[in-house]
Amino acid sequence: MRKIRWVTLAVTVAIATGGIAAVASAQSGAAKPAATEVGVTDKEIRVAVVADVENQFAPGIFQGSVNGVKGWAKFVNANGGLAGRKVVVDFIDSKLSTDDSRNAVIKACSEDFALVGTSAVFLNNVDDIEACVDKAGAATGIPDMTVVATEIAQQCSPTTYAVNAPQIICSTKDRHRQTYQANAGRAFYYEQKYGKKLHGGYILSGDLKSAENSNRASMTQMQHAGSGIKQDFEVVQSASAPQSAYAPIVQQLKDHSSNYAQEGSVAATTVALRKEAKLEGLNDPNFIWDCTLQCYDRKLIEQGGADVEGQYVSTLFLPFEEAKYNKTLANYLKYTGKDKADGFGIQAYASGLVVSQAIDQIVKADGVNGVTRRALFDQLATIKDFDAGGMIGTTNIADRETSRCYVLTQVKNGKFVRVTPTKKGTFDCEPRNRVLIKLDLIKD
Repeated sequence: MRKIRWVTLAVTVAIATGGIAAVASAQSGAAKPAATEVGVTDKEIRVAVVADVENQFAPGIFQGSVNGVKGWAKFVNANGGLAGRKVVVDFIDSKLSTDDSRNAVIKACSEDFALVGTSAVFLNNVDDIEACVDKAGAATGIPDMTVVATEIAQQCSPTTYAVNAPQIICSTKDRHRQTYQANAGRAFYYEQKYGKKLHGGYILSGDLKSAENSNRASMTQMQHAGSGIKQDFEVVQSASAPQSAYAPIVQQLKDHSSNYAQEGSVAATTVALRKEAKLEGLNDPNFIWDCTLQCYDRKLIEQGGADVEGQYVSTLFLPFEEAKYNKTLANYLKYTGKDKADGFGIQAYASGLVVSQAIDQIVKADGVNGVTRRALFDQLATIKDFDAGGMIGTTNIADRETSRCYVLTQVKNGKFVRVTPTKKGTFDCEPRNRVLIKLDLIKD
């Protein structure tokens, strides 16, 4: 590492105090920070968050991702910046549109150092990401720290890294029967609590084939974890379907004497399902209403009220109510805002912390002027045990492996309450939680 004369302000937030090292502590170097890359000047590092927000189908759907990236930038800047520079966030709305998604990444390529917190479900072509030209004129690509990636092209792109790994094992994407991964740890809890004869309905998101496949992959794992939760039936449903569209689904649950149901779309669809179930008299207190991180949203409780009591929600991060047990979580809520926090936002914030760690490693190796896209890619490929200071379950970012760690919460008296593991500030990280299965979901 170069020795330096000039001392730059740095941010070191050790895991012991609840964060990820943002940049190396004060160092000396032969040069002050300079413009080293697209989006990197002597004073700023610009990143873009491309997310679906304004649209007629699901307004504000990924606003949480935008809020999380902005919260990360506020945290970093409040503690000295990255590599002696201020982080600036450019929000580009992809608007649930293929054209807007493509235009957004083209714009980011020309103006920003990296993509952070990407949440664009119609981003089905990554050519403009992978061929993005750097400051030196090389088609290095622009690093994409994504939160929501439904399309295989983005999930398996060499430019994509994520705190929530893709479901597909990318080395199998060209086979007929691909291998998929998911954290199905909660199935073991349900089996232990309710017994082994669990069976029910699986309701898949039907607005995009990629989203439907994503649901099918993760829901199939629930059918194979432990004794498995048998499928009584499967329904493909639009996220924009009215509550009345859930009446026949509830009737099927009753006809099959089901004791389990999982809705795979946005939180509002789970609310619609639960309200219709209440209306149709499906009120068994031992019925398992299952959902994952998209339901960890205050809107679930605000919109659902008493009708969503008992709802299970599994997450790969700590519940927000446990901020006093984890400094990184406390910082997420502080800098993002408690009223703006949701399941997508905390992953976007964690995505920023991955970038912070990678830039810290760059500075340690090559100084403040080693910050380039190529260097960021090189460092991201080394991060294999990331946990955002204990805020999320330990994840192998580099090898794109789903975390084995989860927390299960349940809505009780209008609040998300931890049910397993019982100790606050901890995760269930049993190896069995990561389930692999072969499916043929990619058709020629």
